[in-house]
Amino acid sequence: MVAASGKVLIIEDDKRIANWVKVYFERAGFSATVAHDGLAGLKLARRMNPDLIILDLMLPRIDGVELCKILRQKSDVPIIMLTAREAPAERIVGLESGADDYVIKPFDPDEVIARAEAVLRRVQHRVQRVLTRGNITLNETTGIVTVDEEPVTLSHAQTALLSTFMRHPNQLLSRDQLISLTFDDDFDGFDRAIDSQISRLRKQINRDGRQPIETVYGAGYRFVGE
Repeated sequence: MVAASGKVLIIEDDKRIANWVKVYFERAGFSATVAHDGLAGLKLARRMNPDLIILDLMLPRIDGVELCKILRQKSDVPIIMLTAREAPAERIVGLESGADDYVIKPFDPDEVIARAEAVLRRVQHRVQRVLTRGNITLNETTGIVTVDEEPVTLSHAQTALLSTFMRHPNQLLSRDQLISLTFDDDFDGFDRAIDSQISRLRKQINRDGRQPIETVYGAGYRFVGE
């Protein structure tokens, strides 16, 4: 478990839930601030530079998906999305917008704290080095990815998956192994979410017929490193 400290921004329009989550974060040693709509949340995020954002999917003024995309344009702050929708498609939308994890309502506040600590642990323990495989370079310190020396935009989850692939070149990795290696077993993963992330990742890194991530049908994926 990481040391419970840092600034948390909770963007949730249900005041009861927002205050409830705020209390639990403060009890865990965090400094917590609440915004009740997307626009107020965006302004606070830019002003306070939080270490973590808890973001509701359904928000007035700017919804959670759109707000996540806006934040990702200039920040890699960890984001955990709250959603009342259990459909896998809704979770995929949240992850593809740049969220690092999600929690389905109703939830146990201890689960939110545990997931927050897991996300922060992944950020804090990130090895600071540059990985290069073929025409792809990933700076794990900055999160900047280039293909043929040109920068590409990836979500936080896609960057983490790319890091896992580049650290295990030419190895067959099952979906369960990808989840374990990338998300420390804290991600409530499911096949469609991983497949969707990899599909989006491929679109960004494939160049001139080169497709470094191979599908091994019935088994998983392999990153063909050079």
